[in-house]
Amino acid sequence: MMKVGPSEIVHRNMRFVIIDRPTRSNVKQYIEQLKKHNTSMVVRVCEPTYDDTAFENEGIIVRELMFEDGAEPPAAVIKDWLILVKKMFLDKPQTAVAVHCVAGLGRAPVLVAIALIDGGMRYEDAVEFIRRHRKGAINAKQLEFLERYKTASKKGCTVM
Repeated sequence: MMKVGPSEIVHRNMRFVIIDRPTRSNVKQYIEQLKKHNTSMVVRVCEPTYDDTAFENEGIIVRELMFEDGAEPPAAVIKDWLILVKKMFLDKPQTAVAVHCVAGLGRAPVLVAIALIDGGMRYEDAVEFIRRHRKGAINAKQLEFLERYKTASKKGCTVM
């Protein structure tokens, strides 16, 4: 059973679904929920607890961008994340990208916030927008990181 239901975050041409971590025993329930959101990709940012083929057999790509719980995402993870979502939203404009960490409250919402910020949102607005859909998302340390975050759009790379 899902701890917290999926949270859909939609802004302009971007559609994200933040979830907590599936396990082998409940992966089918997650797949059903993600299909309702037209999800084409799952990005895992924590240790795996399920077999990727369960998603891939249903046409949902799984990508791994792991980083430490409570830490800010490394530059390489941010770069890869922005490349993944930009390509996905250009290739499949009606699709959603799901992202999960253990509880769906820290690492996953931070990556979604980064994409929203690169899409033109102020960091405060991105955090508030995510928290409206995902209560308890983004802790104080992660909020400080997002405040310091310099968007890739200022360097010539944007999600939009």
